[in-house]
Amino acid sequence: MALVLAAAPAAAETPERDKIAATVAAQRDTTIKALRDWIALPTIAAEKRGTPEGAEYMKQLALDAGFQQARIIPTDGVPAVFATLDAGAPTTLGIYFMYDVKQFDPAEWDSPPLEGRLVERPGEGLAIYGRGAVNQKGPEMAFLAAIKAIQASGRKLPVNLVLVAEGEEEVASTHFDQVVAVPEVQAALAKTIGVFIPSAAQSKDGSANITLGAKGAVEFQLVVGGETSDKYPKTDIHSSNHARIENPAWRLVKALDTLVADDGHTPAIDGWFENVRPLTPRQKELIAEGAKLNPEAQEKAALGIGRWIDDEDYITSLERFYSQPTVNIQGLVAGYTGPGGKTVLPGRAEAKLEFRLVPAMTKAEAVGKLKAHLAKRGFDDVQVTVSGGYGPNETEEDSVLIRAQKRLFDETGIPYAIRPRNAGSWPGVIFNGPPLNLPASQFGLSRGGGAHAPNEWFLIESSEPKVYGLDQATMAYVDYLYTVAEEAAK
Repeated sequence: MALVLAAAPAAAETPERDKIAATVAAQRDTTIKALRDWIALPTIAAEKRGTPEGAEYMKQLALDAGFQQARIIPTDGVPAVFATLDAGAPTTLGIYFMYDVKQFDPAEWDSPPLEGRLVERPGEGLAIYGRGAVNQKGPEMAFLAAIKAIQASGRKLPVNLVLVAEGEEEVASTHFDQVVAVPEVQAALAKTIGVFIPSAAQSKDGSANITLGAKGAVEFQLVVGGETSDKYPKTDIHSSNHARIENPAWRLVKALDTLVADDGHTPAIDGWFENVRPLTPRQKELIAEGAKLNPEAQEKAALGIGRWIDDEDYITSLERFYSQPTVNIQGLVAGYTGPGGKTVLPGRAEAKLEFRLVPAMTKAEAVGKLKAHLAKRGFDDVQVTVSGGYGPNETEEDSVLIRAQKRLFDETGIPYAIRPRNAGSWPGVIFNGPPLNLPASQFGLSRGGGAHAPNEWFLIESSEPKVYGLDQATMAYVDYLYTVAEEAAK
């Protein structure tokens, strides 16, 4: 069963765990300061901010954590970092980091987004607030603290490590495939048993989630205006001209309307569901079991909504959540958006969209079908610009990475659910797909929230004993490395 409510007898123990835990506690203030310093230096690919400084900083973080070599990998966009740590172990594990963060508006925050302020969070404990706190600098810093503590305690790591860290995850990993294609990087990753990304996967009640993959994501823009056709003005003009000149905003709206059905959410792009793989009975079973650890009322409260699409029941909504590809409008920009009116006819209209893809869809397929769909309907004046993206990823339930998570949760008595996939996205397909064909997963305890939103936070000291704070999350990574090593040896 995926839902575990009681602890299983411990089958293994991290060597000298008490000594390592004491080291983690002793370095706690240093770890918090390092996290605050990292939050203070944002890399935002969409704004071309903090690059190449972010890569240099990430490289130094790896070296400070004990990686013997770390170097910057240039791309056609923001550079990445590649590092290796040889512990002389028989098993090598891949680690994926993102060192970039989402954009932010300081006016929307209760504290400065780059300060890393420590704030008492009612009902949760002491948390650090800042852009990147949970997505992903907090979990990543906890992982770095874990490998520091093992080494500072006089031990070698139980696994060798290969780290790849990118600076464009928040713009859909535009050039990450170039990083993994570098012969030295690919050869190092090929020696690993799989790749995982640190995360914060605990719920408020202390339960955890294991995910067997993630949806793919493709970010793109649709633009209509003077730059796409001479029937639109080059700049905003007086609105009286709409009697004789077409408005690009209306044209964009008409194009957008063809992408979904009349219900406003079902994708209507020609051939869109052709390669969509339906949920298996096992995946439906996992979804139903997982719902027991994630109550419907709690989910709705967290999202600020009162009902699901079509007033569906909770399990049906979850099946849709994990299995349905989506066509989402992130934002619309056209003409005047200030107070009052301005009586203009816009010279340009833009929609920012994203696809979420499920097995067995691909990025190339989705983009190709979008362009063919628009062309068939005569929207040759709608410019499609793909800014980034990748396909979905999947990892088997019996892979070493997943077995190690289940065993660790069993032995420590942490209730957990297994999700068929994450409805969000990360570029695990770069590892999961050819030529590497590696398991790719997420792992990490503790809690956080506000990713991509104001007041992002990561828990430092938990007021709930079942929920991990920074030190406990760090030790979870220590235990995970030893558990992975033992599972790989079987």
